[in-house]
Amino acid sequence: MAQPISYIKKRELTEEELKQQSLDQLTDSIAEHEQALEKAIGVLSELHGSGILEAAESLLKAKAKVAEIVLGQATRPEVTNMINNGMAAAGALAAIDPEHTAKVLGSVAKGLEEANQPQDKKVTVFSLMNALKDPDVNRAIGFGLRFLKGMGKGLGNESSENNR
Repeated sequence: MAQPISYIKKRELTEEELKQQSLDQLTDSIAEHEQALEKAIGVLSELHGSGILEAAESLLKAKAKVAEIVLGQATRPEVTNMINNGMAAAGALAAIDPEHTAKVLGSVAKGLEEANQPQDKKVTVFSLMNALKDPDVNRAIGFGLRFLKGMGKGLGNESSENNR
């Protein structure tokens, strides 16, 4: 009777066989992605022709120097102030109801349109008093006064928080 198999020797590929296997996989991949490779080669050719590829290569070679310059510029007080102001403005805009913003901006556009109409009359104290009777003018002045009151409250809250 035959002896049972107790050990299986795994066949190890030679270096030449490994290279051939890699080449076969690469050939299959090229055939499988032929259109994508042709487009990529076309894009690279355009980048090379316009000089962008060389610029990108130079940028990559000088990456340490570029990073040093970028960090130097980013840490300037003006830049950090700009970033902080941008973040504060974004936070303030996020707190405002978009419908209110749209309404106010629409009103500003309408106001600019009216303001650009030609006016031949002089503005007098009497004409200002009469303008207060106009419901549109009265509404805008009321809005402005309420806006200023709210802004003043906000400034008052801020100064009391700063005094803590």
